[in-house]
Amino acid sequence: MREDWMRTTPPSLLSLTIDTAVLHLSNFSDLSSIPDHIILDLFLRTLKAGKLTEKVLKLFVATGNDEVLAFIQALNIQHVITPVLPTRCSEKF
Repeated sequence: MREDWMRTTPPSLLSLTIDTAVLHLSNFSDLSSIPDHIILDLFLRTLKAGKLTEKVLKLFVATGNDEVLAFIQALNIQHVITPVLPTRCSEKF
């Protein structure tokens, strides 16, 4: 008895590659070699996986991809600005 309804289509190589990239994105230093149509998918999967850190956000912003930048703006994602505190106080200014 054939049960075609139980068969599922395996994920594409591209889909598997993007999923793997999401897991290791914090190790990347540049996304410029990735085509624009993949950058948006990578960004959305990064959000879905909860892997968007300050470093990863900077990588996506540096791509200049209009769609990614529009998503960042629409979702009101902002860079974290860490205040710099003086390491010592001096009475002389």
